[in-house]
Amino acid sequence: MSDDEWEPDEAWDDPGASGSGGRPSLSAVDPASAVVGTLVGLAGFLLVIAPTVRTVSVLGTRMPTFVLSAGVLSFGFAVGAPVYLLRGFRLRGLAHAIGAVGFGALFLAAGVGSPGLVALGLAVVLGGALFLVAETRKL
Repeated sequence: MSDDEWEPDEAWDDPGASGSGGRPSLSAVDPASAVVGTLVGLAGFLLVIAPTVRTVSVLGTRMPTFVLSAGVLSFGFAVGAPVYLLRGFRLRGLAHAIGAVGFGALFLAAGVGSPGLVALGLAVVLGGALFLVAETRKL
């Protein structure tokens, strides 16, 4: 079915929206969001390939793929937190900050072998998830 054959749905479609639909132009893509999304996507890809690719060499150091995934995810969230907070997206910025701290603690815990950091990272991620669920009730 092409875009021309699509019937508008009054409940979902915006009749006042301009544009042809389809893909956005390159100028409509937000570079900061694209960087954050790419990093989070890379972290997900690393997690998916972890059962097949057990270790990855990063700057001459071999590390488990799932550990590298947590590091990349933490970095992506750390990039997103100030970007969204400075733009006035409080909840989105807080979500990224919580994720950065939680997954950063898990990444660091794997590097130094600290069960306490694992517990801290899990507590931050789980507490952050509960906080976000509570905040969405206000939307």
